[in-house]
Amino acid sequence: MKLTKERKTKFEKLKIGSYLELALLIPSSYEDLRLHDKIIPHTNQLIDATVESVFRAPNSIQITFFAHNFGHTLQAVLFRPKPYMMHQFSVGSRDYYYGSIECKVGQCSMSMPKKVTTVGAITPKYKCGLRSDVMLRFIQKELSVDVLMQEGIPEEIAQKVVDIHFITNGFNPFEELSREYIEALKYVELFAYMKQLSSKRRYFEPLLSKKAEYESFHKNLPFTLTAEQIGAIEDIQKDLAKDVAAKRMVVGDVGSGKTMVILATAFMAAPERSVLMAPTTILAKQLFEEAQKFLPHLRVALVTNKSKSMELSEYDFIIGTHALLYRELPEAAVVMVDEQHRFGTLQRNMLEKLVSAQKRKPHYFQFSATPIPRTQAMIESAHIDVSLITSTPFSKDIDSEVIHKSDFPRLLEHIKSELHENNQVLIVYPLVEKSEQLEYQSIEEARGYWEKNFDDVYVTHGKDKEKEQVLLDFREKGKILVTTTVIEVGISLPRLTTIVIVGAERLGLSTLHQLRGRVSRTGLKGYCYLYTNKENSPRLEEFIQNKSGFDIANLDLKFRKSGDLLKGNLQSGKQFQWFDFAEDFEITKRVKEELSSS
Repeated sequence: MKLTKERKTKFEKLKIGSYLELALLIPSSYEDLRLHDKIIPHTNQLIDATVESVFRAPNSIQITFFAHNFGHTLQAVLFRPKPYMMHQFSVGSRDYYYGSIECKVGQCSMSMPKKVTTVGAITPKYKCGLRSDVMLRFIQKELSVDVLMQEGIPEEIAQKVVDIHFITNGFNPFEELSREYIEALKYVELFAYMKQLSSKRRYFEPLLSKKAEYESFHKNLPFTLTAEQIGAIEDIQKDLAKDVAAKRMVVGDVGSGKTMVILATAFMAAPERSVLMAPTTILAKQLFEEAQKFLPHLRVALVTNKSKSMELSEYDFIIGTHALLYRELPEAAVVMVDEQHRFGTLQRNMLEKLVSAQKRKPHYFQFSATPIPRTQAMIESAHIDVSLITSTPFSKDIDSEVIHKSDFPRLLEHIKSELHENNQVLIVYPLVEKSEQLEYQSIEEARGYWEKNFDDVYVTHGKDKEKEQVLLDFREKGKILVTTTVIEVGISLPRLTTIVIVGAERLGLSTLHQLRGRVSRTGLKGYCYLYTNKENSPRLEEFIQNKSGFDIANLDLKFRKSGDLLKGNLQSGKQFQWFDFAEDFEITKRVKEELSSS
C-alpha cells in the first residue's frame, strides 16, 4: 500500500517502515470502560458515581463517592492534582469515573480517579512514538486483515494480530496472550524481517555463465566426497550456469571437508580465473598446497605480505591473504572468501570490486567452518543462498570429559602416554598474563611448569608476532603447545590427539567445538578435556554429549536464552521481541516457504 504524506510522518515517528511493523506495535494495556456490578479488587474499574464530599489537602484531594453500580460508598484520593482536576469533582454531581480499586477490611478505595465521557467499551492503550489516542485512531483507520494479506501474511495469522488491536473474535485482553496469538506475532515479526532482507538483495550480470562439470575432478581424487560435499558442489554448479552473479554461503562443520568444495569450484570455473582470500598466511599456504596437489592442470599463485610482486594475470587460481587487497588484481569470474567471519564487510566488498568489470560481477562464495543454528541459516537465505555441510568425511573418535583439580594427576599420566606414542598435546589458557579477576592461571604463570617437566614445549598467543612460525615449528618438532584460543581456526596439526581447555565454562560452546575440532584430524583417537573449577556445569555436560557443530550451535542458543543473541541478534544487529531462534524452527520454515512462493 502506498504511503501518503500523513502515513509517512506517522511511520517516521513510530520508527517503522511497513504495515507489518505497525501491526507488531500491540497495545501495552487495555482500559475496561464497561460498567460492572461487582468490585474486582486490584484492577482499574469504571464507576457510575455521585460525589458526596470533597476535601482539599495541600498535596491531594480526598473524595467520597457513592457508586450506584456497586450500591455503596468509596473513598478516593488524587495525589498532586493539576489545577484543572479541581473542577472535576463538585458535590452532588453524578458522572463516570475510572481508577484503581483496592479493598481492605470491608473498606474500598479508588486511587487517581479520572472523569470519563466515553463508556461501554474496552479501549486499547499504546506506548509508542504517538500519543495513545492518536495511535488508536491511526490503527483503526489503517490496519485491517486485508492490509496484512496484501503484505503477504496468511489470512488466519493476519486475523489473530488484528484481533489483539480490535478486541474481536473472542480475544480476551485481560488474560495473558495465549500461544496462538504469540505464534501469530512471531510469524509476522520474522516475515517482516525476511521480506526486508530479500528486498535488499541485488542482482548483477555475471562475468561467467557456463554449464560446468565436476565429475572428472571427483574421479581423480584418492577418496570419495560425502553426499553433502557433493550437494554443495552441485549448488555451486547450478549457480555458475545462471545469468545472475551468485552470492552463496557454504557453512560446514569442523573437518567437514569444505576445502574440497573450494577446489571443485575453481575446477568448474576454469579456464576462467578464481580468487580465494583466507584469513591467515598458514591457511592460505595450506590451501595453496592442496590446490597444487589436486588441481595440477591449473596455474596456482600464492599472495601473502611476503610475496614478491608478480604478474597475476598469468594464473588461473590466485590464493592469498588480505594482501590481495593491495595488489593489482586481474578480472576474475569467481571470488571465494574462506572463514568469511574473520574479515570485515568492507574487506569482502573490496575484493569483489577489485576483480569486477563495470556492471558485471564475479560469482561470490563465502565459506565458514563455524556452524550456525539451522534457524539462522534459513533466515540468512532470504538475502544469500546457503549450503550446509553437516557431516564429516570420516567420523572422528574423540572422547570429551569435564575435569577438575582432583583429576590433574590422571591428566598428566594421559599426556605422558600420548607423547610416548609421538602424538601432540595442546593446552589452551584463558589469558596471556596474570589477572586478579580470574581464578585460573595465565600462560605466563603456567608455562614454567610445562617447560620444566616436558621437552619441546612451544608457547604462542594472539599478540605474538611470530605465532604463525611458532605453529609451523610446533607442527614439525613440538610435543606440547601452550596457547590461547588463537588456535581456534587454521593450521592443520596431523599428530595432535589431545586438547586441554582451561576455564572451559568461560567460552561459548561453538568456540569449544572449534577447539575440539583441532584434534584427530587424520582419524587418530582424540581426547578433549574441559578443565573447570565449577563443581557443576550442565552446559559443559551437555556439550560433551554432542558431536555435531550444528546441534552445538542450537545448544548455544538454548543456554544463552538470557543473553544477547536471544531474543535474536542477527548480523545486522536486529533485535527480535517475539521470535526465538532456539524454539521457532517450524515458524521459520513456514515463513521461508511463504516468501519463496510469493
